[in-house]
Amino acid sequence: MEKRREFIKKSLLGTAGIAMAGMSMSAKSYASIIGANERINIAVVGIRGQGSNHINQWCALKENRNVRLKTLCDADEQYFEPKSKVVIEKTGITPVTEWDIRKVLEDKELDALSMAIPNHWHALATIWACQAGKHVYIEKPASHNVWEGRKMVEAARKYDRRVQVGFQNRSIANVMEAMEFLHGGGIGDVYMARGTCFKPRDSFGKVPDSTPPASLHYDYWRGPAQMIPYNEKKVHYNWHWHWATGNGDTGNQGPHQFDVARWGMNKNEHPVSVYSAGGIYGIDPNECSQETPNTQSSTFKYADGTMLEFETRGRYTNGESSLDIHIGNVFYGTKGYLELDGGTWKAFREKEKEPFAQSKKESAPAPSSQVLAAPGGAEHYANFLDGIRAGNNEALHCDIEEGFKSSVLPLIANVSYLTGRELRFDGDTETFVKDKEADKLLTRDYRDPYTVPNKV
Repeated sequence: MEKRREFIKKSLLGTAGIAMAGMSMSAKSYASIIGANERINIAVVGIRGQGSNHINQWCALKENRNVRLKTLCDADEQYFEPKSKVVIEKTGITPVTEWDIRKVLEDKELDALSMAIPNHWHALATIWACQAGKHVYIEKPASHNVWEGRKMVEAARKYDRRVQVGFQNRSIANVMEAMEFLHGGGIGDVYMARGTCFKPRDSFGKVPDSTPPASLHYDYWRGPAQMIPYNEKKVHYNWHWHWATGNGDTGNQGPHQFDVARWGMNKNEHPVSVYSAGGIYGIDPNECSQETPNTQSSTFKYADGTMLEFETRGRYTNGESSLDIHIGNVFYGTKGYLELDGGTWKAFREKEKEPFAQSKKESAPAPSSQVLAAPGGAEHYANFLDGIRAGNNEALHCDIEEGFKSSVLPLIANVSYLTGRELRFDGDTETFVKDKEADKLLTRDYRDPYTVPNKV
């Protein structure tokens, strides 16, 4: 417990703007730390959607963490002008623009890549970056399938690169406090965790195949996925709902809450079994090209009998628990339960109706030289930079090994869904037990030259 407290203390000190020895850490005082004044040059790969948040966070950390957003990379060049304008307005720097990550990796000045790209590109882009000597901040889930996720870990270790997965909950002070409370026996022994992803989504429609816009490098965008004719409903954002490029909402929003569930249960191993079922409801499949389920329930068991439940609801629904949770977690212990919604948590003892422990109120925003964004924002990005400067994986709040283990959960849930049966999982070999059909879905058929190598 004392060791955990010390970890929490150090982690909080590593985020942007937490008080240090009773005094606020300004940009000037931070820069006095050995090595902190060495500028880190970074490229954002994937600049629309979540990529916009990456751009804003690195710009916000320009002075506080001495980081320079040097390069913007995206397969669709139509976004270069508006996103470059953002960087110029926020930092005064005109970024380099490039559509091919391979060209970006040739830049010797770049120290790291921050990537918000489609899931099917996560592994290959990360491996290429590590091989080129770059550190990586990669969005969730860590990988599109289990096999390539392990290759990401191998690459990070082989080339001694810091690889941080974008599970921002790992850097939210109140969530870290809740985890310490659970690990300290606050509700007794945690025997079950529940994660929820309740995001009503309407049909995005269906259109005939067409010609890619001139701004989009479509062959490159497909990358590791097999080539199919261009369809505007299967690219930007909608790629989430097609198996070749995405993992559905269970593997989109879901990984955040899978990560918190595994963290709260203090499970550093894979589950031994998984069963997942569901379907597409409330949407006419003849009028929408969506392939992944919008409603999905998944159950996992660990070797000691503890359970993890996860539910995805993509239509209209009530919330859960006294916090009316839609995106969050509930933990069940032998002495009570704990509800967690964002950075707010409450713990209840046995049958009592009022919480006996709960999160602190969110503090007011600190000056720009200190906390630079809402919880789970700049702190996780700042921690990545701190990890680079520290030169060790332990400084990262979500090292690739940690992020990979959490990402495995939705990935194998989807395998169970696709095969239509409960599966046994061997955590040592990261394969299913006596099930060659299911094993085939732990990887994919790659397309040259976008092949994840067996030997990284």
